[in-house]
Amino acid sequence: MPDTVNNIRPVIRHLDANAINRIAAGEVVERPASAVKELVENAIDAGARRIDIAIAQGGKSLIRVTDDGCGIAPDDLALALSRHATSKIDGTDLLNIHTFGFRGEALPSLGAVGRLTITSRAEGFDAAEIKVSGGEMGSVKPAALTRGTIVTLQDLFYATPARLKFMRSDRAEVQAISDVVKRLAMAEPFVSFTLRDVSGGEGRVTFRADAQTGDMFDALRGRLANVLGREFADNAVPIDAERDGFHLTGYAALPTYSRGAAVAQFLFVNGRPVRDKVLVGALRGAYMDFLSRDRHPAACLFLDCDPTMVDVNVHPAKSEVRFREAGVARGLIVSAVRHALANAGHRASTTIAGETLGAMRAEQVEPRIYQMDRPSQGGLSASYAAQAPMFEDGQTPFDAPSARIEANAPTDTSLPDHPLGAARAHLHENYIVAQTRDGIVLVDAHAAHERLVYERLKKQMAENGVARQALLIPDIVELSDGDAALIIGQTDTLARFGVVVEPFGAGAIAVRETPALLGQCDVSGLIRDVLDELHDLGSSDLVQAKIEAILSRVACHGSVRTGRRLNGDEMNALLREMETTPHSGQCNHGRPTYVELKMTDIERLFGRT
Repeated sequence: MPDTVNNIRPVIRHLDANAINRIAAGEVVERPASAVKELVENAIDAGARRIDIAIAQGGKSLIRVTDDGCGIAPDDLALALSRHATSKIDGTDLLNIHTFGFRGEALPSLGAVGRLTITSRAEGFDAAEIKVSGGEMGSVKPAALTRGTIVTLQDLFYATPARLKFMRSDRAEVQAISDVVKRLAMAEPFVSFTLRDVSGGEGRVTFRADAQTGDMFDALRGRLANVLGREFADNAVPIDAERDGFHLTGYAALPTYSRGAAVAQFLFVNGRPVRDKVLVGALRGAYMDFLSRDRHPAACLFLDCDPTMVDVNVHPAKSEVRFREAGVARGLIVSAVRHALANAGHRASTTIAGETLGAMRAEQVEPRIYQMDRPSQGGLSASYAAQAPMFEDGQTPFDAPSARIEANAPTDTSLPDHPLGAARAHLHENYIVAQTRDGIVLVDAHAAHERLVYERLKKQMAENGVARQALLIPDIVELSDGDAALIIGQTDTLARFGVVVEPFGAGAIAVRETPALLGQCDVSGLIRDVLDELHDLGSSDLVQAKIEAILSRVACHGSVRTGRRLNGDEMNALLREMETTPHSGQCNHGRPTYVELKMTDIERLFGRT
């Protein structure tokens, strides 16, 4: 606190260069993963096609990034370590940015808190090297290097030991570095990445992604299979859509391939990995109709636009962005993802079959019987005859009340070419067993019909609009002037879903109509909930979500109930409608409506393969 007793006036002074760089490092270099991010982005900006990253002790003692990019001329090495010195912009337009980096802060910041060595060779020049330790820069010296750049950072934060106390364990830091490298690898599928942990000497490769070939979609799919796993690539649908200067590409996973946390959501703006709440909210909104609140979608989306339409200079680590037209960007993500999922039709995740097989645990295998102990063929035949079930006159082997078999089911050779096959049986008065050309399908009839009815109700609502109920006495909701203006700005959107509002003096609105499906609702609470979403995400789907939740409940009550027996025609009609209805592969909560087992899966289950 200022000493008010002695009236000592605080003196304003310039900080020295080292203090300035250490302060900047506190913003840019939060942990070893931040340093790796800055150095790898520099390599990508230099046009590198192969990037090798080596770390030791979670990046605390060593980070070394080697690339085959354009390199740095000897005369520019010292300048590269000066603050706000960069080759990526000329300073006249801070919105027209086409590179990862542009501030010129990373290298001097790293040199201020660690021991930094840069060895580089540009085409037409000899290789050179420069060192900086704790902000103290050495002279440029000749070096040996064929091409590209090697940046070595040792003893990170040795010059600011207090920061070391806030570092996490080596394992946690390695995981953070791996996540950073994987995100950048997804953004650059045509670049090779290798991450090595050299803590124990020569080290081991913890991540490797070779450069992909082919067109952008094929390359991206191959890279995502490498980074996220083959299961994601097999259960994701491609996205390619444009609107008002924004272009969205990438892959979004089927709703049945959902996750328990938002750990598989990767969003990029002009190739830059970002964690933007507007984009995350848009992705969540796109899956709102397919997932319960405790499940999260998996997706890798790339939003590209003119650099002047987005400001990337709003966060020290450039992990957040600000759009000039945020509503357009959000709307494009929601509509493009929903359209891609609709085109997937009845398709469900292929992982469901694996989970089903995993649930069917094989019994303990008996000790092996050697050939000399095997019974004779005659003994086996007698044994089989003795074990065959005996039925009295008029009794059938399938007289259980919970199963129905189609006597006139088609033979294998006459099976129609339907993806979900032909119905063979109805089990436990709920599950349909269908036979396909190369396997079987088990359908939850209630869940499947519930989804079909729900999609039918949504289609009717889209065609006929949301029915409204006029309030006898309009509800007056008192708000602040800013909140009232925010709600009035959403008048058209709210009216589309049955909520009619209008201004009612300063800081108040009048709600004249509400959706008939909601019945008697808390109008004030509804408006305030909408406001919360508008403040948090910039838009609100709350009213739509409430209406669709009611339609979902109506569909549940209007669908085939468990316990009702279905005949062959009814079962096959349900299967055919599933094949032509979007999103029929999952119920209204994101759970699968059917499980498909191929013959290879069944044979493996019985140990035949």
